[in-house]
Amino acid sequence: MTTTKNDDVPDDEPKAPGIRQTMSDLHTWAGLLCGWFLYAMFLTGTVSYFKDEISQWMRPELPHRAVVPDAAESAQRIANQLVQLVPNAPQWSMRLPDERYTTVDSFWRLAPGQGAAANGRNFGSANFDPLTGEKVASRETVGGEFFYRFHFQFHYMPVRWGRWLAGVCAMFMLVAIVSGVITHKKIFTDFFTFRWGKGQRSWLDAHNALSVFGLPFHFMITYTGLITLMALYMPFGEQAAYTTPAQKQEMTSQLSAFIQPGKATGQPAPLAPVDDMVRQAQARWGEGNVGRLTATNAGDSAARVSVTRGEEGRVSMSPQYMLFDGVSGKLLEVKESVGPAAETRGVLYSLHLGRFSDLHMRWLYFIVSLAGTAMVGTGLVMWTVKRRRKLGDPARPHFGFRLVEKLNIASIAGLSIAMAGFLWGNRLLPQGMAERTAWEVHVFFIVWALTLAHAMLRPSRRAWIEQFWIGAAALALLPLVSALTTERPLWRSLAEGDWVFAGFEFMLWALAGLHAWLAVRTARHQGSKPRAARAPAPSAPTGSAMPQGGA
Repeated sequence: MTTTKNDDVPDDEPKAPGIRQTMSDLHTWAGLLCGWFLYAMFLTGTVSYFKDEISQWMRPELPHRAVVPDAAESAQRIANQLVQLVPNAPQWSMRLPDERYTTVDSFWRLAPGQGAAANGRNFGSANFDPLTGEKVASRETVGGEFFYRFHFQFHYMPVRWGRWLAGVCAMFMLVAIVSGVITHKKIFTDFFTFRWGKGQRSWLDAHNALSVFGLPFHFMITYTGLITLMALYMPFGEQAAYTTPAQKQEMTSQLSAFIQPGKATGQPAPLAPVDDMVRQAQARWGEGNVGRLTATNAGDSAARVSVTRGEEGRVSMSPQYMLFDGVSGKLLEVKESVGPAAETRGVLYSLHLGRFSDLHMRWLYFIVSLAGTAMVGTGLVMWTVKRRRKLGDPARPHFGFRLVEKLNIASIAGLSIAMAGFLWGNRLLPQGMAERTAWEVHVFFIVWALTLAHAMLRPSRRAWIEQFWIGAAALALLPLVSALTTERPLWRSLAEGDWVFAGFEFMLWALAGLHAWLAVRTARHQGSKPRAARAPAPSAPTGSAMPQGGA
């Protein structure tokens, strides 16, 4: 008869799992279910800190300038062009030149019935030379903006659904971070411990070290990512507080510098000189701290012009602008403060984007975010490494295990190849090709799909090695392809001091070296002999997910 301490609970009844075991299970499954999406979000978000530099590299026809042109004079030249190019447009705007982008990127909207852009839509865009005011002929490309948009709204789906999917994944990431801290009671001690070539133990050490290295950053970047889209995820407070059109317009003013175009009067009136408006903004905020100029109803007596403050040097994305009468040039309003709630949101938004930072801070963002990417990747691989040892027949794993294994390969190694393929498409697709911008993106997804097919058809370990080598070759050859297809070879960039182009291509080689190192480590582990076990245990499988002693 079973001995019991009381009549209700027998001694041999299994105990309920403790808090750490519960958190461990939650951490494992929260990380796995969204891990592939999170890895893609982290990696594309990481490179987005240099999206302006990527966009410049993808438009090699744009001239390099060591000195930033005068913003006021450039604004006047481009305004003269836009008045002629899109007369009676409800709105047009321009991003003024700065150290990271020395051309003027302009955007305009056309009212219904005024005609349409060449792509059939009622808006258009163009790049202008700030010194001449003329259009700069360059290849059609979405540039680095693709990686930025992809990391929080994906592609080939409605924007709202993509952002909801990104939000759900970010919520899972927060759960994984909190549960991971609770699970690892010696997490800070383990940060200083790394056991090389110890299989599952090595992967856990790497995962712990990468997690602790950027823990505050990982928590901040995940939480602030949710805050940036809080109006989409939790609109109920906004809907209850702002009910009338005037209240909604005030809310828009609190959150962005977008000036709602009023109704045109139909009375023609010339646009006042905008260079004087920009100089007034420079006198108030600093010569290099004017970001954008926007005009509504230019050429009409109801015209308005807003000059927006730049994002550098202030840890807030709250709108700051000066509003002018577009006909007289009179200053109508200065917006430099918002309510406490909007300012809190602006600070968190700015922390997420990192646009306030200088070059050194952007590199710090990049490095810590790259560590976060590796944290997610090591977690995904560790799941297969840990569970392979528990399989009844490791040489013939069940379908679920194989699926996770193959998705890991395509999501981690395959994504690098797809991103390189996107850059190859930029250089190789014909410049006069219809829908060229869309086809650059199609190339990205076609290459990514091919990496998944390759992973499905090849043994897992061989697939890791081959895809790492493919990624290394694709990245290493890009500077050569660029030299052969454009007039901006690396040696010319170095001679002219163009460190955007030169730095980008050096970084391609550094990433190629990283992929080659991973391929070599994987191949060496594959060829090594298994160590003698201290106790009887199943022999090591020949098709494990990835080298257990890898990097």
